[in-house]
Amino acid sequence: MAKGKGKGMRMPKGTKGGLGMAQQLQKLQQEMLDTQEALGDEVFEVTAGGGAIKVAITGHQRIQSIVIDPEVVDPEDVDMLQDLIVAAVNEAIEKSQTLAAERLGGLTGGLGLPGLF
Repeated sequence: MAKGKGKGMRMPKGTKGGLGMAQQLQKLQQEMLDTQEALGDEVFEVTAGGGAIKVAITGHQRIQSIVIDPEVVDPEDVDMLQDLIVAAVNEAIEKSQTLAAERLGGLTGGLGLPGLF
């Protein structure tokens, strides 16, 4: 009789674990997509100049609104108004990026995969 008869076919080493890893990666990918989609529903409000400028931004880093207190509109000092707007928008973007990194980074758990947070 031939050796191994009746044992059935063996899977190559690592195949079973590879399938589990593929499923885990697929699940992680879906969770990341869901999290990214949910970020679009998040809205942050940031102020500059003691509340003179208010910027609302989504988690997808889309500006929803900019509100300017009429008292800071000085035709003689447009530069200051522009600086306040830039400061508020930049702070809003940073806040949005920080939240995205926290949420998505929590999913990857430090896997160190290229292109992931």
